[in-house]
Amino acid sequence: MHKEKDLLRLVTAGSIDDGKSTLIGRLLYESKGIYKDQLTSIEDIAKKKGEKEIDLSLLVDGLKSEREQGITIDVAYRYFSTQKRKFIIADSPGHVQYTRNMVTAASTADLAVIIIDARKGVLEQTKRHSFIATLLDIPHILVLVNKMDLVGYSEDVYEKIKEDYLQFASRLPTHDIQIKPISALRGDMVVKKGNNMNWYDGRTFLHYLESVNIVSDRNLIDFRFPVQTVIRPNLDFRGYAGRIESGVIKVGDDIAVLPSGKKSRIKSIETYDRKLDKAFTPQSVVLTLENHIDISRGDMLIRQRNVPEIRDELEAEVCWMAEEPMEEGGEYLIKHTTNTVPVILKELRYKIDINTLHREEKKELGLNDIGRVIIKAQKPIFFDPYVRNHKTGSFIIIDELTNATVGAGIIWYPSATLPETENSQ
Repeated sequence: MHKEKDLLRLVTAGSIDDGKSTLIGRLLYESKGIYKDQLTSIEDIAKKKGEKEIDLSLLVDGLKSEREQGITIDVAYRYFSTQKRKFIIADSPGHVQYTRNMVTAASTADLAVIIIDARKGVLEQTKRHSFIATLLDIPHILVLVNKMDLVGYSEDVYEKIKEDYLQFASRLPTHDIQIKPISALRGDMVVKKGNNMNWYDGRTFLHYLESVNIVSDRNLIDFRFPVQTVIRPNLDFRGYAGRIESGVIKVGDDIAVLPSGKKSRIKSIETYDRKLDKAFTPQSVVLTLENHIDISRGDMLIRQRNVPEIRDELEAEVCWMAEEPMEEGGEYLIKHTTNTVPVILKELRYKIDINTLHREEKKELGLNDIGRVIIKAQKPIFFDPYVRNHKTGSFIIIDELTNATVGAGIIWYPSATLPETENSQ
């Protein structure tokens, strides 16, 4: 039964001291998602400090430097499960200097949980994280107005923050926004409703997590299978291993191979312990074909009548992650699906001020900056616009000398644009 549960990936974001780590700690604690030794450890810390209540944020803030400073500086991943669903939580840093960490944490998320301190309201960091969530096309955004206990559980305070946030969010291409009041410290509306906010009749945070629909967010139309490696245990078997990044495939289906364009048919679909009649995203499988074709790592199997974009020039939104700035004309490598390609960052069209959504004319991107970049590749890349397919529409940028990851990008060309980023806004 546990294996059959679906998996929800969520990222939490907010400003410093908005209570992200406490919220996740409360969620783990009340849903019995922590081990006894973990609980004993934080109980011992509370005793040493002479505190009556345990600090639930310590269940998440695992780095010693975080515990000493009381802030989250790295992305902390936590796993837990309920009777209805499995979860992976990425707790991203709140400080502006760790924007790149939030981008990393959000890149695979189904849901973004943005936390607002009820005493402070909507801040620049709230807008920054909301923009990044929509930039990365996260299907669902849940805004939690935390620390309601510190404002007397006031409905008026909650409604004012809700109004302010929705006014800002109206400028973003959002799909689904929900807003809830909570108190992570006291537990109101996290796992149990509590008795302090009877004026709010919505679902608790956990109930929402267990019921939000994510199956319909998957791309089951465009079959994309980047080949990771060729399996050749003997002369009688040749299989192509990889992960189905989108779509569904069945035995007997017609396929084509990129970049050669050669055609074949699926002979078998295999896993480590059995054969399948069909497979779908995000399964990792080995595919065999009815005829021999020269295929290697970086090639892509697709349906014959459903072909991705094939171009050597891309237009992408790039988040720069290195201390050394990105400059126009710089030479790098990009890692796209299973393919690594030399590229030139040909042109920086503009940088985005993600607090105001204004475009700024710049010639370089600094650490944590986001901008629209034209990329020229040495050979054609097979991709779909990011809004259609997150896996084939994203990439990382690598410094070819140090092999360090210096940036991450999402491909918008040829059909997608980011609205509401003009200077007139």
